[in-house]
Amino acid sequence: MRGGRGIEQSRHWPRHVVDQTSWRRAIREISKGQGDVLSLWSDGADVHMAVLDHESSDIGIVTIECPDGRFPSVGHMHPPAIRLERAIRDIYGFQAHGLCDTRNWLDHGRWGVRHPGLKPEPSDAAGDSYAFLAAEGAPLHQIPVGPVHAGVIEPGHFRFSANGEVVVRLEERLGYVHKGIQQLMVDAPLDRATRLASRVSGDSTVAYALAFANAVENALEIEVPERAIYLRALMAELERIANHIGDIGAICNDASFSLMHTHCAILRERVLRASHVCFGHRLMMDRVVIGGVADDLTAEGESALRALLSEANRLIPPFIDLYGDTTSIQDRTVGAGHLGSELANQYGCGGVIGRASGRSFDARRLPGYAPYPDLSFKVGSAHAGDVDARIWVRFDEIKASLALIEQILDKMPEGSLRIESLPASSETFEGAALVESFRGDIFVWVRIGAAGIVHRCHLRDPSWFQWPLLEAAIEGNIVADFPLCNKSFNCSYSGHDL
Repeated sequence: MRGGRGIEQSRHWPRHVVDQTSWRRAIREISKGQGDVLSLWSDGADVHMAVLDHESSDIGIVTIECPDGRFPSVGHMHPPAIRLERAIRDIYGFQAHGLCDTRNWLDHGRWGVRHPGLKPEPSDAAGDSYAFLAAEGAPLHQIPVGPVHAGVIEPGHFRFSANGEVVVRLEERLGYVHKGIQQLMVDAPLDRATRLASRVSGDSTVAYALAFANAVENALEIEVPERAIYLRALMAELERIANHIGDIGAICNDASFSLMHTHCAILRERVLRASHVCFGHRLMMDRVVIGGVADDLTAEGESALRALLSEANRLIPPFIDLYGDTTSIQDRTVGAGHLGSELANQYGCGGVIGRASGRSFDARRLPGYAPYPDLSFKVGSAHAGDVDARIWVRFDEIKASLALIEQILDKMPEGSLRIESLPASSETFEGAALVESFRGDIFVWVRIGAAGIVHRCHLRDPSWFQWPLLEAAIEGNIVADFPLCNKSFNCSYSGHDL
């Protein structure tokens, strides 16, 4: 029995190779609500599962070897793992024994190969048929939407089963923007791998780069200069504010409240312009690097941020009043797209979606990472779980981020921006990290070999655990409210499709 062989090269969070008995025991404990699955992935040889233990708040990784290409299904007892297991099957060919849904997920039959992550097998690139789940009852009709949409947005297909205008079932089909990020990471040097990570989902470029950098730094035991740590947090909070402001405006726009949309678009543009003044890029892409940051905050940049803080703190209260006092928008958002706390907790749903349904998890606090333990901030929360609650939590998040930026500027230490050189090693090390993006927690695991070459890397977007909940939230709503509910979730297609 190999129920607990630790991996010496795995740093920060322990990883243990377990046998099938211990693997199944872990599944049972998770299914009983004793822990959350942070991610489930393969490296082409084994299958790994990162778990957050509720009682101890510890994070650990368990591994099961798959010499015959099979492993006991986690999704069999814990539905949030189903799509991750389908993705493992598509990329590596590993079969999750007991998985109830064996349809392809990321693989649409157009890659020209099967199982590209392990032993690529040539296949017809004409595309596969996809059997959507049936909904029974009369009278029902189906409404297909996408993958091409009316707006300039990413592709995704939504299959509605409706009774008149009421949605009985929604089923999503994603994977249209699969990029092969995990395979591009294999044998990539760290600088290229960092650039790849920051492009998984462009609206979260800072959060992804930070998560990848933290994982690498944990693996190589790199001490990042304190000034760089504060600058990273500054970028992350600017990114969070820009996205939340944009989301509030876009949600209101889907309910024909164009005035709010216009106000939010103007303020978001000012945030992006301030980011450009501070870091030379509106989205701050490639500014987080391994061992620190690429650019410093100048006096001009600090002045731009102080002015932005003043303006945003002046505008946000009237925005709140405008939204809260407009009964026509409240009529559309209150009660729409309800997500209960039970489902939010079962799926370990993070970010605004989870917090609006009573789940208060925030990776900045648990497991926590610098400099947030030294900063004061309040995590937004609500319990109604509807579109309205998700808007109010976004307002709370914006106010918290504005306060954090002010603290960061006041406490900004002096010092260097990055370490001089990365440590050289002939050994292989592993590291992992959990970072809070505006959507929720991003998980990254990386294995680094000699000369700083990435052997394997796994990146999990928060949308993996949020897209399925949109299907539940829309049930019982009218078809016309889907854009409103969908925008209130604002899951990432690109981040999910890897």
